[in-house]
Amino acid sequence: MAQPNPLTTPPPGADTQIVPGHTEHTEAHTGAFPPFESSGFLAQLIWLALAFGLLYYLMDKIALPRIQSILHARAERLRADLDQAQAMKAEADAAGVAFETALRDAQGKARDIAQTTRNALAAEAETKRKALEEQLNAKLSASEATIRTRTEAAMGNVRSIAGEAASAIVERLTGQAPDRASLDRALDATAH
Repeated sequence: MAQPNPLTTPPPGADTQIVPGHTEHTEAHTGAFPPFESSGFLAQLIWLALAFGLLYYLMDKIALPRIQSILHARAERLRADLDQAQAMKAEADAAGVAFETALRDAQGKARDIAQTTRNALAAEAETKRKALEEQLNAKLSASEATIRTRTEAAMGNVRSIAGEAASAIVERLTGQAPDRASLDRALDATAH
């Protein structure tokens, strides 16, 4: 015996109402699955053909042209972007070559300026060195002349001082002053 279903069977003592005209379906369905019934098969094929034709028309006239125009616009935009990128690359390459050329020229000019400045400074330094050497040689010559004259003056004084000292020594030893001629002869003999 079948067990009562607790979801569909009311509990005992519950107040239930019976709906008129409602009977429980206990008999099994008879007949085929509705889409496979041969009586409606022709109508279904007609509706299928109409729906397919309408869908084909909508796709052909509305959806596919829009998709095609979007794809075409996208391809044109990509082609334009690629052309622009190629042009920019060519400009960048040309700018790079111009930069390298300008850099080489600037380096060459800098080397030329540095060499010219170096040569000018070397010539100026050489001129100053020669002028300074001439000044130093002139001062050296003047100093040597001054030393010579002073040496000669000192030597002249030495002879007279030596003569006086010798005369004083001879006079002290002998008690008599030597004559001037013999004193000069003795000084001349010791000088050579």
